Amino acid sequence: MLANKVKKRYQHLRKRYAKQNLEVFRLYDWDIPDIRAVVDWYGGHLVIGEYSRKQSTADWLPLMGTAVANALNVPTEKLHLKIRKSGIKEGTRYKRLNNTNLKIPMWERELQFYINPSDYVDTGLFSDHRNTRARVGKMVKGKDFLNLYCYTGAFTCYAARGGARSTLSVDRSETAINWAKENLALNKLTDPRHTLVQEDTLDFLAKARWRNLSFDLAVVDPPSYSTTKVTDKHFDVAREYPALLNGVFELMRPGGTLFFSTNHQNFDMEPHRLNATDITEITDTSIPEDYLKKKKKIHRCWEIHL
Repeated sequence: MLANKVKKRYQHLRKRYAKQNLEVFRLYDWDIPDIRAVVDWYGGHLVIGEYSRKQSTADWLPLMGTAVANALNVPTEKLHLKIRKSGIKEGTRYKRLNNTNLKIPMWERELQFYINPSDYVDTGLFSDHRNTRARVGKMVKGKDFLNLYCYTGAFTCYAARGGARSTLSVDRSETAINWAKENLALNKLTDPRHTLVQEDTLDFLAKARWRNLSFDLAVVDPPSYSTTKVTDKHFDVAREYPALLNGVFELMRPGGTLFFSTNHQNFDMEPHRLNATDITEITDTSIPEDYLKKKKKIHRCWEIHL
């Protein structure tokens, strides 16, 4: 059942996405209730994750992987299997799985991004936000751009290529910042105007106010949950988003635009808690076709004008 569904989906998407120069897209996400898996295509590689459960058997994930790989004629060395956990603590959800340090460039329209299919649950590119990235790229010319929780810098690359006057990207992970630097270099976008900062976002915001930093366009895409190892601070976006966004608003120039996104499945936006009035949810257009699901949204996204 899984192999047949994935093969049909691949045949439905591959030609149109090839014309758009998209090498990364989703083929399956728990579409059949009894098959708790996610299947992603990465330019000839398959990344298959099983959503963990107590009843899982040790051979279920390899069986799924073999069936899907055979259906799409993908060799074993390009099949990558993972268990996806839903624990809220970062150590459970994001711990390293392997040490291959493999980096493979993949095209997303006019840009390339390095992905690592093996070492982490996430590969380095969240393809569900390709529409939002394109939107940023069209808006950013001549503007100062801020990318918080920047991860591997995909939004930053779009902004740099789109003609941003400057970009400033913040993430507390040294691995992510180095990866973002590699992505900029891969696209020949390395430039002193594009600054990468390894720092906790909330700490950065506290300092940015007295440094008189200001921006025209911003992207804020925080994790649903995280825990700071040194201070043991717990972040929950559903609880922290008003303070977070209001802090970013203070750095935005009049007429500026902020994109806020979350993949928290129980998130409830309360606009009255934000120091902004022009708030529009754009989820219906930000989620690409391959990520659309009837009951579950891969993310939610808002465009906020100051």
